[in-house]
Amino acid sequence: MSTSTEQAIGQTSGAAQLSINTIRTLSIDAVQKANSGHPGAPLGAAPMAYVVWQDFLRHNPKNPEWAGRDRFVLSAGHASMLIYSLLHLTGYDMPLEDLKNFRQWGSKTPGHPEFFHTKGLDATTGPLGQGAAMTVGMAMAEHHLAARYNRDGFPVFDNYVYSIMGDGDLQEGVNHESAALAGHLKLGKLIWLHDDNHVQLDTATDKAESEDTSERYRAYGWEVLQVEDGNNVGEIRAAIEQAKTNKDQPTLIHVRTIIGYGSPRAGTSKAHGEPLGAEGVAATKAALGWEYPPFTVPEEVKAHMDATARGAEQEGQWNEMMAGYHAAYPELAAELDAMLSRELPANLADALPNYEVGGKASGTRVSSGEIINALAKVVPGLMGGSADLSGSTKTTITDGGTLEPGHYEGRNVYFGVREFGMAAAANGLSLFGGLRPLVGTFLVFADYLKPAFRLSALQMQPVTYVLTHDSIGLGEDGPTHQPIEQLAMLRSVPGAHVIRPADANETAAAWLMALEYGKGPTALILSRQDLPILPRNHAGVKKGAYVLRDADNAQIILVASGSEVALALSSADALAAEGIGARVVSMPCMEVFRAQDRSYRDSVLTPGVKRVAIEAATKQPWYEWVGLDGAVIGMDTFGASAPAPILFEKFGFSVPNVVKTVKGLL
Repeated sequence: MSTSTEQAIGQTSGAAQLSINTIRTLSIDAVQKANSGHPGAPLGAAPMAYVVWQDFLRHNPKNPEWAGRDRFVLSAGHASMLIYSLLHLTGYDMPLEDLKNFRQWGSKTPGHPEFFHTKGLDATTGPLGQGAAMTVGMAMAEHHLAARYNRDGFPVFDNYVYSIMGDGDLQEGVNHESAALAGHLKLGKLIWLHDDNHVQLDTATDKAESEDTSERYRAYGWEVLQVEDGNNVGEIRAAIEQAKTNKDQPTLIHVRTIIGYGSPRAGTSKAHGEPLGAEGVAATKAALGWEYPPFTVPEEVKAHMDATARGAEQEGQWNEMMAGYHAAYPELAAELDAMLSRELPANLADALPNYEVGGKASGTRVSSGEIINALAKVVPGLMGGSADLSGSTKTTITDGGTLEPGHYEGRNVYFGVREFGMAAAANGLSLFGGLRPLVGTFLVFADYLKPAFRLSALQMQPVTYVLTHDSIGLGEDGPTHQPIEQLAMLRSVPGAHVIRPADANETAAAWLMALEYGKGPTALILSRQDLPILPRNHAGVKKGAYVLRDADNAQIILVASGSEVALALSSADALAAEGIGARVVSMPCMEVFRAQDRSYRDSVLTPGVKRVAIEAATKQPWYEWVGLDGAVIGMDTFGASAPAPILFEKFGFSVPNVVKTVKGLL
């Protein structure tokens, strides 16, 4: 054993050191058995993870979803065996057999942590930066809910949020966005532990960065602490205790560690992302003084780390407090219970405005804003904001107040021009529990938030994305702001619903669908330009597509979404004047329509009748519905800068071009 290893182990003794080494050896055994994984980070970060879970984290292994728990996110998700080992040792439903089946089909231990797949995880992580970014949303949720629901003697929400992350997490752009937001909002009780090992997958960090990270975070408004020896649990414990006393700033703790600690590859990039090999595992265990067979948990460690009794006691105390809260504040408690269970009010549709045919035309972004404010009155969990575009996206809850330091009860968030950080925070707000976050920006800037949208879907979080200015119809701002390929991109995400309503009534139905869908995000694709009011048909919209207007012996089906539905109706009139019957189908949501039974789909898109799809976006998604013998009027190029009516005409979104296309098919 090296002198440095002896000295480090000497700083921690007894059950604590044995537990830390158990975490380490379970991790390297699992990676070795799978012949796949990342052993370096668990070897180096095990002491800090042990301290967080053993000395600070409030949780109940027998009820992983307990609302009163602290939150822990392993942002460095490649170190997944670190948290799987902790789940096993502290008493979660994580049998040793699942550790042995790390990264194998059907196990609870996938290569990176997956929320919903493994009980005890608070987020899905692996895409670096996003785990930490989601904890900012969790901290926002804690502050917001505490401000709204806590009362004297009843600290219903009093939760800390912890995260362990690596150098790569701190380098990602979303980390900068999120850290700046957290500092601005003065989110105390948010504690990040940086696995500061100076090594990345490719090389030492000094080959890729030279900024003073500590000063960067101080500039953001964070408290920054330093732990010089990542094996010294006393030093780690003292830093976390200091961080917990700071309720006015988030805290970053640099913990100086050695990647692959104790292994022949310690301190090198080779320790990062591949098994140590049989000889390397043996050498590492020898350096740690570990003489047990693979996957061994000593009895002393089992007794020392089992958190079930402590967790049951903590939850019991919280439940006792909540019983008193229900007695003292029955109406507030009932509202909170409904929020936490994501229970929607009965007859929610009755709260929505009703738009009459022939009424004033409006952009669907405008009607969405009216609907948001109607829903906010009856759905207390609805909150969120925009990436510096609330006036354009119409996402403001007019009487909701602003979430800001000293006023965390506000329901409107000014995220700044931080689309990725905004969406990641929304995932954290949702993951914390109960809240129904909405976020807004222009559709073209969905490119900036797509990775977080993908994690909304992967984690099955009901975040609503309000994406406005949905086509070349935004006009003079030109091709930099005119979305073309973004609709196809969003529609390609499994589990997401992408809804492009054709008018105000469809927008109302779309909002109902978003709130009722609990298995993923919803993207509402909304227009800037005014659209005429269509007959209300919530039932049809909720099936993803419906026959808006039919014709006797229809020879063609015109199917469209959004602003192009009105064009389809006008084109059907022109075709009828020439003796060609055309059915008009509005298809606001392909994903929902695809999930309908075959008989309903055939009743809308009659087999054997040719089809023309019309949408001011890339054509690709529509060939599923029109087939190879149909036609799509869409965009093959970027847009241009000009008034919207001219753009639609120049790019073929006109009655004459639709008629010409139909005749060409027939």
